[in-house]
Amino acid sequence: MMYSSETLNFDKNNQYFRSVTSQDPLVTICGDTRDVIKNLPDNTFQCVITSPPYWGVRDYGMEGQIGAEPNLNDYITDLVNVFSDVRRVLKPDGTFWLNIANTYTSGGRTWRQEDSKNKGRAMSYRPPTPEGLKKKDLIGVAWMLAMACQLEGWYLRNDIIWCKPNCQPESVRDRFTVAHEYLFMFTKSEKYYFDQQAVKEPTLNGKGKKNKRTVWNINTEPCPEAHFAVFPKELVRPCVKAGSKYNDLILDPFYGAGTVGIVSKELGRRCVGIELNKDYIEIANKRTSNVQKNLINQV
Repeated sequence: MMYSSETLNFDKNNQYFRSVTSQDPLVTICGDTRDVIKNLPDNTFQCVITSPPYWGVRDYGMEGQIGAEPNLNDYITDLVNVFSDVRRVLKPDGTFWLNIANTYTSGGRTWRQEDSKNKGRAMSYRPPTPEGLKKKDLIGVAWMLAMACQLEGWYLRNDIIWCKPNCQPESVRDRFTVAHEYLFMFTKSEKYYFDQQAVKEPTLNGKGKKNKRTVWNINTEPCPEAHFAVFPKELVRPCVKAGSKYNDLILDPFYGAGTVGIVSKELGRRCVGIELNKDYIEIANKRTSNVQKNLINQV
């Protein structure tokens, strides 16, 4: 298979220049995923893997961006609506993998100064403390979103802990440093495709294999072009292996720097990525163009 990539510009009136379900291995669509995904066909993707913007954590500099809603409930609603369309475009036996983290209340601060260790954390806004919460409260955003998706119709099958051994230090003195995020595994149906054998782990004595556990120790990966850590490939790889077969079509509705596209290319899958920020699409296309396909050893 010859690997190439193509970027489509989404227009609400003209929609697309062609179908995204062609045999092109990598397709990126530049547009707001809330608009784009509504125009994707039903039951198209075998697997959806994504990490949406976290609430009130980073300013991506895009007007109307998800994650910058002043009201937490609006953020949850925005994502639940997107994921409702995700369920529609997912095949009946497909899986949906959602990476999300919890956050803290801002304590009344309306902005965040630049962090020399993570320039992407500088923000010109901070959302107000949600009603009913207090200064310094941990907001269970991850579980709020997971439960909202479950109530909306998704089957919630696993809550996977992504433990980050190289997590970024925090300048806090009255709590522990946060070193984990969540990866939720959802399904559209009660029965679905899941390749357990493809992701089994070695036993402690190294003489056999065991079912993969729900705590994954995976380092974060820097992306110099984006100035912040991106979706690590080793977090995406088990999702692709367990949730899809060779040449299956995978969707990432918040494509970012293109990690899902990289892993899909490495494992012989096709991928459609939706991204609002043109700068990130350029980064993603550059990163995926440098990937060498490895279809035998990785599948």
